[in-house]
Amino acid sequence: MVARVQAAAPELRPLGIGEVLDVGIKIVWRNAATMFWIVVPIVLPVQFLVSLISVSAENESEQVGTIDPVTGEITYDSTETWILVTAFVAVALLGLLVLTLVTAACFKAVGDAYLAERPSAKSSLGYALRRTHSIIWVTILSWIVILIGFALCILPGIWLYVAFAVAVPVLLTEGVKGRKALGRSKRLISGSWWPAFAIILLGALLTGIVSGVVAALLEAASLTNADNDTVAILTGTVGDTVAAALTTPFSAAFVTVLYFDLRVRKEGFDLQLFAERLGLAPRPEGEYRPPPAASEAPASSGEEPASSGEQPPFWPPPPGWQPSQAQEEEPEGEEPPRTDLPPGAKPLR
Repeated sequence: MVARVQAAAPELRPLGIGEVLDVGIKIVWRNAATMFWIVVPIVLPVQFLVSLISVSAENESEQVGTIDPVTGEITYDSTETWILVTAFVAVALLGLLVLTLVTAACFKAVGDAYLAERPSAKSSLGYALRRTHSIIWVTILSWIVILIGFALCILPGIWLYVAFAVAVPVLLTEGVKGRKALGRSKRLISGSWWPAFAIILLGALLTGIVSGVVAALLEAASLTNADNDTVAILTGTVGDTVAAALTTPFSAAFVTVLYFDLRVRKEGFDLQLFAERLGLAPRPEGEYRPPPAASEAPASSGEEPASSGEQPPFWPPPPGWQPSQAQEEEPEGEEPPRTDLPPGAKPLR
């Protein structure tokens, strides 16, 4: 039984920058079907609606706007401008909500796969959906602080962006919410900011290249029918969906593997997980509890320290057993009763 549990436990260890990216890519590749069913069914209808609203808003602006015959610029009155702004804001908020949901679901699926558990699209989406309000709140808080950092100076904003990078995995894995999730993320990143920055930057470059190639191919396809609204809607829908299906799981994988790597390095998470798989330590529920320190660990022999008493618990007495004070002061000439005789037997005189 122990052998089976040991085989099921993942072999976690500290990883280098390239190894984190490599592990993230392999996890997504091996669970491509799960990632597809997490992203595409949610993103596709929303992207279709986004493309439809965008094309309709552009057509409306061309019809109601006044075109300057000299410069070709379009001018609008205040009412028309507010209608366009409202439409684009609604589209942006809807896209952000969906992206947040599928990203959190990808975090959950990647975390399950990394810990040698079988990921499921249904369970990952349900897990993320039940925590959508907490995820959105953490995201809003982090971006408020990050934007303040960018407003003061660009460098503090970059530092805060990296420091809060694993806040969502913290929320999903440990149940820590709000400002505590941001603080927990910052403590994990502390001392490893530059490696984390390199992983996030390289991951963004990889996903950006893939997304750019897909967008360029679909843009070239749409140029053949640039004035056709149907083609514009379809290419926009397919392009954004494919880009999300390719980039979102990889981005989530890089950050999730980084999160677990930081815990392995700083908290011995590999040993804690191994103990949980063996049933030696309870799995934390609701809030994070670090693994016990070495000084707090129980004795490996499993023997309880022997206690003193009138009689030893068995004969011969266990190592370390001492008689009580009363027993030590017994009158001379009397022998202590023997406990190694069968019931009813008398000692020889």
